Amino acid sequence: MSPEDLPATDPRRPAVAPVVEPVTAEVEAPPAHWEGDVLLRDGRTAHIRPIRADDGPLMTEFYARVSDESKYYRFFSPMPTLSPKDLRRFTHVDHRDRVALVVMLQGRMIAVGRYDLVENHEAEVAFLVEDEHQGRGIAQLLLEHLAQAGRERGVERFTAEVLPDNTRMIQTFRDAGYRVASGYADGVITLEFSIDPTDTAIGIMHNREHLAESASIHRFFHPRSVAIIGASRRQETVGQVLVRNLVTGDFTGRVYVVNPSANAVSGMPAYKTVNEIADDVDVAIVAVPADAVTDVVLDCAAKGVHGLIVISSGFAETGEEGRRRQRHLAGLCRSYGLRLIGPNCLGVINTDPGVQVNASLSSVMPSRGRAGFFCQSGALGTAILEKVRNRGLGLSTFVSAGNRADVSGNDLLQYWEEDDATEVVMMYLESIGNPRKFSRIARRVSQRKPIVAVRSGRTTQGVPMGHTVRRIDAPQAAVDAMFRQAGVIQVDTLDEMFDVAQLLAHQPLPRGRRVAIVGNSDAIGLLAADAASAIGLVVNRSVAMRPDATAEDFEDALDDAIDDPDVDSVIAVYLPPLDVSGEEVANVLAAVGEQSDKPLVSSFLGAEGVPELLRVPDVAGSSAGRGSVPSYPAVEGAVRALARVVEYAVWLKTPDGTPSDLGEIDVRRAKKLVGRTLLEVGAERAEKGVDLDQDQVGDLLDSFGIDLWPVHPVVSLDEALEVGEAVGWDLVLKSTRPSVRERPDQAHVWRNISSAYDMTEAWETLNRVITEPARAQFVLQKNAPPGVPIAIRSTEDPLFGPVVSFGISGPVIELLGDRSYRIPPLDAQTISTMVREVKSSPLLFGYRGTEQVDVAAIEQLIAKVAALQNELPEMSSLELGLVLAGADGVRVLTATARVARVKDPRPDSFVRRMPDLMTTIPE
Repeated sequence: MSPEDLPATDPRRPAVAPVVEPVTAEVEAPPAHWEGDVLLRDGRTAHIRPIRADDGPLMTEFYARVSDESKYYRFFSPMPTLSPKDLRRFTHVDHRDRVALVVMLQGRMIAVGRYDLVENHEAEVAFLVEDEHQGRGIAQLLLEHLAQAGRERGVERFTAEVLPDNTRMIQTFRDAGYRVASGYADGVITLEFSIDPTDTAIGIMHNREHLAESASIHRFFHPRSVAIIGASRRQETVGQVLVRNLVTGDFTGRVYVVNPSANAVSGMPAYKTVNEIADDVDVAIVAVPADAVTDVVLDCAAKGVHGLIVISSGFAETGEEGRRRQRHLAGLCRSYGLRLIGPNCLGVINTDPGVQVNASLSSVMPSRGRAGFFCQSGALGTAILEKVRNRGLGLSTFVSAGNRADVSGNDLLQYWEEDDATEVVMMYLESIGNPRKFSRIARRVSQRKPIVAVRSGRTTQGVPMGHTVRRIDAPQAAVDAMFRQAGVIQVDTLDEMFDVAQLLAHQPLPRGRRVAIVGNSDAIGLLAADAASAIGLVVNRSVAMRPDATAEDFEDALDDAIDDPDVDSVIAVYLPPLDVSGEEVANVLAAVGEQSDKPLVSSFLGAEGVPELLRVPDVAGSSAGRGSVPSYPAVEGAVRALARVVEYAVWLKTPDGTPSDLGEIDVRRAKKLVGRTLLEVGAERAEKGVDLDQDQVGDLLDSFGIDLWPVHPVVSLDEALEVGEAVGWDLVLKSTRPSVRERPDQAHVWRNISSAYDMTEAWETLNRVITEPARAQFVLQKNAPPGVPIAIRSTEDPLFGPVVSFGISGPVIELLGDRSYRIPPLDAQTISTMVREVKSSPLLFGYRGTEQVDVAAIEQLIAKVAALQNELPEMSSLELGLVLAGADGVRVLTATARVARVKDPRPDSFVRRMPDLMTTIPE
């Protein structure tokens, strides 16, 4: 049977060949980022794109499937078919004043939304969704994308005419989060609302995104039925291992095996295709050769499978051909509404007794626990599960996402936020596809559940070969700052991650930094105190008992420490005398740990993890429940883990900062200035980027209330004298050539020029001492009051969006990398911390008797730079290279800026969309 002979409902049948109608007028192509994959309310995927002139046949078929009632609600009159004139009007738009977007699924159009400009900055919007797909959140998605397209085209308001009994559409507009005003006339309700992205509207969008992504992952962890495609009768093959692990793991759902060459596998009947299975199939595990996976996707799509776990290798990890194959796989899955874990992954595990699914290659089924684990490498996943078992930690759920072509760590965070069984999240991140979105989600999740993360490639910012994501351009310090802002506990190694997670999973959070050390070894107690002090903990109590201290001695000492109001955490150290098991002391530690409202950690017999003797039974089924006491082989490990948890507890208690005081700013003026500049230089230069001249930089900064001191370039003594006479004396002559400016051992500045005589002396002297004075790039500037030199910079990173940094200015400090970084938007508390965390910050606070500078003015300047960078994605870079901070304010002496046309919106923009498969291949 050829593909054309398949039934019309079969997803393997090709879409109707488009009929291209002649276009008489040149129409501007819509921006590429208006097209993308989206996630619907039920967790399935679809594709949204601008309508095309050749969409006539698809539109006709779509309209024929829409009910008469839906058509009446859309057009207010019976309209059973579309006339050729209507069809042309709907499919031919200019993508500016008339914009239409369609939603596609399995090659068919299932919804259309459009706006038409009715007057200056105001457009009328309308939707039509196929009845079968109503209630899946499609209208809300179309409204989001149309609103963003409208904002890009200068539209400020939407209006919509709705029949009073079309309650679903009325609710769609009211639920959008915009401020809606309505009127009623001639039997029609008219809704009007501004499409400005308010905090409420953005919050509603993010909540819908959260629910959709959580729903898409839920089915992977709670399948009622699983099909193993590629199941094999041969021992030790991937297909056989998958069958064995799923069956012997006591999966509570139905298991189906698919093998076209066998009648039975492991005593179960084998099906030739998924479509032959009579019952529904929630999840398919795929273990067939890479070149056969496409047929499996089509088979699963026809069956209505929710998602695929592709164990098969041979994709992006193998090179360019594999990357193309992987991109095709992910695109095919999305076009048919499927979510994909993998390829080249280990699989997923859920230890919930009600599910008990081991859909992975790992023969290790971890015990029930409170931690969810996400990693990417399959090989590493096996080692991780072994470590989890050896430590007695236990997991709620486990995911190895492999090449992460679709499902990512962001999706898992959305799920774990809602999962009551998961109290701690562990993540081993080899790459981050959308760090800006990760930061936003992680910050919200961290408010409820701690996230412990290891990020490989921190020094090189490298990306493993199989991960089709861009390399992060931002420096390591900026990425680390993003993790801290989001409340993520970032650690350096897997072992340290487990050290921290076992404390979070079994012990309460500390209230502060004060610790007590209780042990039967003076020497190790001293090691613990030194380690605690070095890492920022405060040792308020230290009890050193005799080496042969009894269990009663330990109990009394621990109780006293826990009852001490000046103690927030307790570290217990136990080294037993010879021929003593320590069981009685273990019982004391376990009892105290279960009853204490303060965290208790131990170095018990040099054991690692949660030893059997220190475990408290869990009513939820875990072998190590709440109150179990984690142990560390070395006391320094216990201190380090406790310090990480203390920092997280402090972050939790830190209130959200108030908005920074920006004073008078004019965002619209700044945007017009940048837009006009990019328009004047032409498309080619605008794409590459252009440096602003000093007048343009000054105007840009002025729009945000930043005063840039004028600079006067001079190339001769005569010019210098003319400037002095024109602007007044008390000047500074300096070379701005970078090779000179960054050398403190070379004279390049002459201050306090008060007359023509001073100017002549300064000019002659600097020209004599500077090598190649013709290239010195001399400038004149008014003499500024003394102050501490600082530098504030911002950049637009392709993945992060805006990044802002702060530091004391100077070549030595630059070499040492003493700068702080943050990801805007920034509140006042964040900026205050940013200023104080650089090691050279004492220079601002009266170091060695100097006058303290106006730190509030510095913070306001950072806030303005952050706001400017956040509002202007076109700002490639902005550098306030020399700012003098004095007791009476700040003076911005030098500034440079570069702007470039933005081809794509920021990774975490005002619309919900999945990562673009065509642009995520490493460059």
